[in-house]
Amino acid sequence: MTPEELLASNAVAVTFGEKLLGVFSWVMPISVALSTFGGINGYLFTSSRLCFSGAREGHLPYLLAMIHLKNCTPIPALLVCCGATIVILCIGETHNLINYVSFINFLSYGVTIAGLLYYRWKRPNLLRPIKVSVLVPISYLAFWAVLLGFSLYSEPVVCGMGIVIMLTGVPVYFVGVHWKNKPRCVYRVVECVTYVGQKLCFVVFPQEDLSEITPLTSSDKHID
Repeated sequence: MTPEELLASNAVAVTFGEKLLGVFSWVMPISVALSTFGGINGYLFTSSRLCFSGAREGHLPYLLAMIHLKNCTPIPALLVCCGATIVILCIGETHNLINYVSFINFLSYGVTIAGLLYYRWKRPNLLRPIKVSVLVPISYLAFWAVLLGFSLYSEPVVCGMGIVIMLTGVPVYFVGVHWKNKPRCVYRVVECVTYVGQKLCFVVFPQEDLSEITPLTSSDKHID
């Protein structure tokens, strides 16, 4: 495909399939649909776990850290993510939302990998169920920095809006987490909402796994 065809096409994959596959071009939109469905399915699993993990760390209401009594699924976190998604879709333009979310996710992934390297350096004895060579996160960060630089250069407005959206969480953090001496009425409201949510969703706070919070001793260390 020429650059002009790429710019003129509303669906590049479909146009590419028509030029390359001929009568079998119908395979391309089906493949794209299956790929999209798989991506959304994985995102539903991971996005709710972000709220779930944040609540377990005390950064979100404890109701979001609770799981179903029998199925062990974080129902409150899933409901909050789905509700927030519906609200955002109703008040925003889809194309801009995709750009903002893509940049925010990409930036978060890089910061997460940088945090992994930091913990590998500062706390090498933490339990790590999955171990990879340190070259893997370093290589990822190198490509991440290059792509992030191109994004900032090509679409500074979109990237700037994404950063602003992320920074809106700073005052929420100081009010909800850093501020310890809140009025009693705030705690009563949180307790009431938590109690009602537990009754409606049939959820409980999960039992902590000691292996996740206890560092390795010298006898538990393994040579990679």
